[in-house]
Amino acid sequence: MAFEELKENLSEADANARAFVEHSREYYQLKTFKVLMKAVTSLIKMLLLGSIALLALFILSFAAAFGIGQALENTFYGFLCVGLFYILMGIVAYVFKDKLNKPLLEKFSEFYFEEI
Repeated sequence: MAFEELKENLSEADANARAFVEHSREYYQLKTFKVLMKAVTSLIKMLLLGSIALLALFILSFAAAFGIGQALENTFYGFLCVGLFYILMGIVAYVFKDKLNKPLLEKFSEFYFEEI
């Protein structure tokens, strides 16, 4: 009789262990899906807004270049000023590129380690 109870307890423990493993696997699949979908939707939003902002910046840059060119009575100088401004902005961005790592890591850590 004791062996039968032991056998039942072992089979029950086995079933519980299998159920735990299955539920854990499902949980991590769901968590992975959630993180990937947040990343994909964020990327799509960022690309869409970035492309619109880039187009607006492009048009505003032409307007600024022509405006500066008219003020200086030479269109070449207007485009030169706008180009030098963008080179200066690129240098500043390059110098401070390491300062972006911490905020980005914090934001993506929120995405990944957030509870479902």
